[in-house]
Amino acid sequence: MLNILILTKRQYTNKDLVDDRFGRLWELPHELGSKSHQIQGLCLSYRKRSEGFIYASGTVTWESINAGPLKLPGLYSFFKRARECARTADVIWACSDSIYGIIGYYLSRRYNIPLVFDLFDNFEYFLLARLPVIKQAYRHVVRKCAAVTCVSNPLADRVREYRRHKNIFVVENAVSSTVFKSLNKKFCRSALNLPHGGRLIGTAGHLAQNRGIKHLFEAFDRLKHIHPDIHLVLAGPSSVSIPHDERIHYLGVLPMEKIPVVYNALDIAVICNSDNAFGRYCFPQKAREIMACDTPMIAAGVGSMQELFRDRPDWLYAPDNSSSLAEAIERRLNDKRTEYGPVAQWKDIANKLEEVFHIVCTGTHHYSG
Repeated sequence: MLNILILTKRQYTNKDLVDDRFGRLWELPHELGSKSHQIQGLCLSYRKRSEGFIYASGTVTWESINAGPLKLPGLYSFFKRARECARTADVIWACSDSIYGIIGYYLSRRYNIPLVFDLFDNFEYFLLARLPVIKQAYRHVVRKCAAVTCVSNPLADRVREYRRHKNIFVVENAVSSTVFKSLNKKFCRSALNLPHGGRLIGTAGHLAQNRGIKHLFEAFDRLKHIHPDIHLVLAGPSSVSIPHDERIHYLGVLPMEKIPVVYNALDIAVICNSDNAFGRYCFPQKAREIMACDTPMIAAGVGSMQELFRDRPDWLYAPDNSSSLAEAIERRLNDKRTEYGPVAQWKDIANKLEEVFHIVCTGTHHYSG
C-alpha cells in the first residue's frame, strides 16, 4: 500500500474536480483508492468554494484551498499545507499545470520522496508556463523528477526531446462504462429537444478558436445547402460567436450526465482541433467518450487522433481545412461503421499508473504498459 499525495488545481477542462467529480484527476485517484492505497488529494480553487476537507470516502480524501482574489496568499497557503502532507507521503503525483509540478519537485527534494509529474496536456502551451522563470523551472522539473506520465504518445515524444533518461510513461484518458454507453437515439433527441427526422452532426466541449471550431461552422454552412436535413448540434462553453441559423442547436453548458445523451443523439460526432502546440500533443477525452457511446466520429488528423485512427484515414480530416472537414462528414454519413474495439476504462489506466508509482518507489525500471 502506498500513501499518495496529489497536488492539483480544482478547476480544469472547464469542470470542477470535486463538485463535478470529473475526469482523469477524479477517476484515477478513486480507482487507486479501491486498491487500498491511501490517497490525499490537495487542490487549489481559483473560484470561491468550500474549503478544508470536502470529500472523504474509504481511502480517498480531498482537501481544497481557495486561491482568493490576489492568488499569491492562497498559493502560499496551498504550499504550506502541501508541505505538511508531504511528510507522510510515499510518492507525489503533481497534476494539471506547471506550478504544481514545481511545488511537487521542491517537496520531493525536501523530503526525499519521488515526484511523478502528470502532463495531461502540453503545459508549455498554457500561459503560466510561457512566463520567464516559470518556463525554465517547468523544464527543469520535467528533466529531473522521478517520472513523467503523459496523456499521449506525441506528448511523450515531445518530452523525450529534453528529458533524456527513462521513466516517461504514456497514461491515456479513459471512460466510465456506467456513464458513457450506447443509448436510444430517439430518447436522447427527445431529452434534448432536437429534431427527430434530420441527420445531426455535432460536438461537445470547449468551443474555442484555438480548437478549430470555426472550420466546423464553415463545413456546416457548405453542407446545409446540399443536404436540407442536416443539423449542427453544439454543447459546452463558447469563446466564439456561434452563427445564427435555425438548424444550429446550441445547448449551452450541460451537466456531465447529459454529455452521453448528446453523443447518442448524433449521427456523426466531430472532434475539432488545430495543428498547433495544443492539438499536436493532447488526447481529447471526448474521443473515448464517443467511442464508448458507439457513435460514428471524425477527428482532425493531428497528434494522438492521427495515431489512433491511422488505419482509418477516412475518419480523419485535414486540420484547419473546412473543405476537408465537409468531405469527411459526407463520407461518414454514408459509412457509419464504428468498430472501435474495446474502450479503455479508468480502472485499466489506474493499473498502469499504479505500476509507475511502484517503479519510482522501488527504483525498478520494468513497465508493461
